[in-house]
Amino acid sequence: MATPDPAHEALLGLVGLGVRGGLAMPGVDVARAWLRRGNCYAIMLARDASPRSRLKVVRLARRSGVPIVAGPDAETLGARLGRPPVMVVAVRDRSLAAGLVAAARTGDRLMED
Repeated sequence: MATPDPAHEALLGLVGLGVRGGLAMPGVDVARAWLRRGNCYAIMLARDASPRSRLKVVRLARRSGVPIVAGPDAETLGARLGRPPVMVVAVRDRSLAAGLVAAARTGDRLMED
């Protein structure tokens, strides 16, 4: 597992709190479902997410206007969440999403078109 760089620390802390509080959930299928329902307000994508996962989630998020935050590698992201490698985390809380996006902008981790 790679050590997360300082720019990822705040992001990982926020995502971890969100998952523990039920405001965020890891998984490509969860992210796609929430995006389709319109109750996903931010996505964190592992930097080594598979091309198939990227295609499935990024396309839907961009079409929906949902910001995508560049996360660490899947192993690091999963380890911080107490899970196996995680490629995607979906955030369904507006306030948490706003905080995640603000932290991502500060650390230059917001994925733009």
